[in-house]
Parts: sequence; C-alpha cells; structure tokens
Amino acid sequence: MRIVFKTNYMQDIRPWKDGYQLSLYLILLAVVFAAPFVIDEFYLGELTNVLIWAIAGLGLMILTGHTGQASLGHAAFLAMGCYANIILIESGVPFMLAFPLAGILTGIIGMVIAIPALRLHGIYLAIATMAMSILVDDIIVLTEPWTGGVGGKFAPPVNVFGIMIDRWGTPREFYYLCLVVAVVVTLGYINLLRAPLGRSFIAVRDSEVSAQAMGIDVARTKAISFAISCGVTGLAGALMGLFAGAFNNETFSVIISIQLLMMIVIGGLGSIHGAFFGAIVVGFLPQFLSISKEWVGAALGGADVAIPGLEFGVFGVILILFILFEPMGIYGRWFKIRTWFELFPFYRKDMFKRQKSYLKTERLR
Repeated sequence: MRIVFKTNYMQDIRPWKDGYQLSLYLILLAVVFAAPFVIDEFYLGELTNVLIWAIAGLGLMILTGHTGQASLGHAAFLAMGCYANIILIESGVPFMLAFPLAGILTGIIGMVIAIPALRLHGIYLAIATMAMSILVDDIIVLTEPWTGGVGGKFAPPVNVFGIMIDRWGTPREFYYLCLVVAVVVTLGYINLLRAPLGRSFIAVRDSEVSAQAMGIDVARTKAISFAISCGVTGLAGALMGLFAGAFNNETFSVIISIQLLMMIVIGGLGSIHGAFFGAIVVGFLPQFLSISKEWVGAALGGADVAIPGLEFGVFGVILILFILFEPMGIYGRWFKIRTWFELFPFYRKDMFKRQKSYLKTERLR
C-alpha cells in the first residue's frame, strides 16, 4: 500500500498527486511523442484521429461531465469550427490566427445559443441541442456561397511557423500539430477545474439549488460552460476538417453528436481521462471490427461479409454494458483497480457503492 503524506499546501494545488504520478504522465507524453518513429503511416493516422476525438470529447466533457448539461448537438459546433477555420484561411488569414479565431467564434456563437437553451433541463435540453444540430445541417446548405453547400469544401495545406502541413503529404507533422493542441487543451482543462469557475461548474452539476444557495450565478455559469465547451469543440472541428481533407454538410451529422456523447460515457463521465479512453474506443473500434471480420472470414474459408450498422451496433452494446455494470466508464474501472492495489489488503467492495446523484428537491427537474 502506497500512502502519500502531504507536507505543504502546494500539494493540494498542483495538478499531480506526487512525483510518481508526474513521472507516469511524462513517460506517457514521451511515448506518444516518439510514436511516429515507431508505427507506420496508417496507424499514425488512426492515432491522430484519436487525438482529434479526444479534443472534441474534452469539449463535451466540460459541459456534460463537469456541468451536468446534456448535449446532443455538439456536431453543430464541430461544423462551425471546421467551416470557420477554412473560410478564414481562404480569406487570407494565416492558419496560426485562423485556428484560434475559429474556436473563439464557435464559443461566442455557442454562448449566444446557450442563453435561451439553458433554461431547459435534462432531456428537454438534449432535444433542443439535437434540433440545433439538425438545423445547422440545413444552414450549411442554404449558405452555399460561403460553405460550398452540398458540394462542400477542400482543406488546403496550412502554414505553421513556415512549415507546410498537410494530413496526407506530411502526416507526422500533422500528428504533432494535433498532439500539441491536445496537450494545451488538457493543461487548460486541468487548471480550469482547479479555478473557482471550474468548481462552480461541478457545484452546478451536483445540485443547482445548493449552488445557488452558495451564491453561484447558475445561469451565468452554464452560459460560460457552454461557451468554453463550444470553443474547444470548434478547435476539434477545425482539426477534423483538416484531417478529412474534404467535407460537406453530411460530414457533421447528428450521428456524430450521439457518438460523441456515447464516447465520453464509455470513457468515464466527469473525468479528463475518460475523454481519452473514449476516444481510443471510437478511434480504434472500426479497425478492430474490420480486422476481426477478416479473421472470421479466413477461419470460415469464405469472403468478408459486410454487415450494415455493425460499428454502431457494437458501440451501443458496449455502452449498455457499461451503464449496467460500470456507470463510471473505463476510467472508473481503472480507478477501482488502482485503488485496490493501493489499499490492499484494506480495500472494501462497498467503497464504490452506487449512490443517488440528485437531491429530492431536483428529482423531477
């Protein structure tokens, strides 16, 4: 059993628990930094896709995981960030300026939309955000002079400090671009949760009535959470457009919103780690199914059989299993395993017994 003794106040403030945990994160960072020199271009592209999904998951995690506001419309903000980035670049704005501007513009639009939408609660808010995602699909088609309509747009190579980066021509450089954005967003997220604003998010999630009693402006906190969430999601959308190379109104369908929500639930709702665990599942599940079908076909001596909807079916089964047996997701299961090793032989099974996450005053909200 490993016990961490606190000897100064900085141990409560810093992002890592002790030197051992910091060393693990540094080793992980070194591994992902060295990945392009070890794996081939195909798996490097898959790893890049995981990083982009993780950034999008972090954006939704701010709103749903740490503020408790369900959203089924974040595909709309992925689209906003993607189109804003490309339109700014085509207008002559350098990528290093267009990229953050795309996130800021998406965040501002998200905050404006949040003012009326966040008066709703629970399933009603989810339905409202889903309607917004469907509406953005039509808006993209109607604003064809800017968005290209059904024909869509093509993502050009971008200039980053004099280096031309293209997803297909320079996959290694594009991977490092996504890695840097993922690290910066993660560090910002960690510091946000340690700030008074982040603690306000968690207070609103746990109980709006109690948060209001403590002097927190619930409406303002929700609006800021929505803005930050949409801004981070917009950055992911900009990278997603560059990764796809070509996109149109069908690229960011409402299915992406549902998949994004399922991703953070499977990964672990309410944890930064959960966004990355869920992104790994979303990123590598299609390839795992494809390889599995090839193995099954080879074992049966026949050709591969195409099964429509197999990916979403398997994804749904995984989600149901986690909801039934591990509501805390992949990170929750890992946390329990780690706690077992840390507390052995004093670990008790009822330590993580499921409890009600609502107050009687908010049961019907």
